[in-house]
Amino acid sequence: MIEPVITAWKDRHRSVSGHQGAYDMREIVNAISYQGWTGCQRACLPHDLPPKSATYYYFAIWRDDGTDQVIHERLRCQVRERARRLEDPTLVVLDTQSVHAAAGVPASTSGHDPAKRVPGRKRGLAVDVLGLVITVVVLAANTHDNTAGILLLDQAAEHADGSVRKALADQGFKNQVVLHGAGLGIDVEIVQRNPQDKGFVPQPKRWRVEQTYGILILHRRLVRNYEHRPSSASRVYWAMTHIMTRRLTGANAPTWPAAQAVTA
Repeated sequence: MIEPVITAWKDRHRSVSGHQGAYDMREIVNAISYQGWTGCQRACLPHDLPPKSATYYYFAIWRDDGTDQVIHERLRCQVRERARRLEDPTLVVLDTQSVHAAAGVPASTSGHDPAKRVPGRKRGLAVDVLGLVITVVVLAANTHDNTAGILLLDQAAEHADGSVRKALADQGFKNQVVLHGAGLGIDVEIVQRNPQDKGFVPQPKRWRVEQTYGILILHRRLVRNYEHRPSSASRVYWAMTHIMTRRLTGANAPTWPAAQAVTA
């Protein structure tokens, strides 16, 4: 499923000498996925995968030229078509998540979220009703949700070719986001929490973004923000690529109780 995009990219970036490269592109993708899933350092990649220098070279160049997003979009469209939906959604759900930054992350790109008491960075997601990521923004944790919401709306309107007509958001987003959405032709609805609810209560449709955050955090590279360079959004796209390829191929691993039942 990913090979056609990588093959087309290789054809556009032929070596002057005609050298095809020393590493199989499938193994490069495996190394990127392995690091995202396990959270290991590049120097700790298993010896049967390409070395850290080759892995980072392709990760960085695909991040910078948008190949990682092209792969993600290709798979996202396939998942939506399999669910008998149009390629581009008409409704998106917005939310943010603050995560701790690892030691060494530049102070200029991180901050302290006073509401959640988290020093680090803030991820913003716009997802569809299937929980598939439409767009990602990564900002300092002290950035207001309004800023993240405005950026998410701009990107969603651009990436979805104007198909998005409605957006759901929680109470962290304010009127500024609603007004900005109206200017883009997107009706932004702030979903109010029932004051009688205690603890976490899933809200209709908006719970999908919470579910997506929960699935993404299973990729240990996303538990903290380890990226010293602007690679955080690319990590999310690769994690979703890993998730969607497993969904499309039926390769999802069984849950622990199911695995115990099989072995018994």
